[in-house]
Amino acid sequence: MNSGITTIAFDADDTLWVNEPYFQAAEQQFCILLEDYLPQHAVSQELFKTEMQNLHLYGYGVKGFILCMIETIGRVSGETASLQLVNKAIALGRELLQKPIELLPGVKSTLECLREKYRLVVATKGDLLDQERKLKKSGLEPFFHHIEIMSDKKRGDYEKLLNHLDCQPENFLMVGNSIKSDIMPVLELGGFAAHVPYHVTWTHEQYDNTLQHPQFMELNTIDAVLEHLEDSRK
Repeated sequence: MNSGITTIAFDADDTLWVNEPYFQAAEQQFCILLEDYLPQHAVSQELFKTEMQNLHLYGYGVKGFILCMIETIGRVSGETASLQLVNKAIALGRELLQKPIELLPGVKSTLECLREKYRLVVATKGDLLDQERKLKKSGLEPFFHHIEIMSDKKRGDYEKLLNHLDCQPENFLMVGNSIKSDIMPVLELGGFAAHVPYHVTWTHEQYDNTLQHPQFMELNTIDAVLEHLEDSRK
């Protein structure tokens, strides 16, 4: 890895703390709510279709998820579902917004080691209020020079972030669990990217190909980035 890296950005959900398992559990409960209308797997497919249709309107996060559940209820039930069913879906979303923050292994110790040598940044998608809540509850906020809650994570979004940070791509490293959102756009810009896989990934973020790039690293755990950065300085 290049020793010129000065700024390291971290994705938040499923990189710093647990997120997707909570969404999957909520989706499973939602599918059970609608099993009088469709089999659970079919409800899941309908919900995902609704999410993809509305992603450009709602963005990422719990509030968009709630709206998509409500819309799916209407479509799947032929507009016959009760208000009680809608309220149960809303309650699932409210539970998501109040989940405890469970840091992933090695996160805090890794940030403690990096904070003295690098400018640390959070670069994550999601609902602004929810991500701010999670960051505050995580206890990690003091580690970061800048927090960026992004509407999306495409090349242009990273370009705006780098401009704001006054950072050149060759001095930037992105660490995250999504190849599509955290890795590929940064490599396209000429930056460095480290993938820390998580055991569950939202269907929209899944990437099945093998990625090879001189500025890409596949890590088993987040703290493995320390060894790579140390090797680059030798």
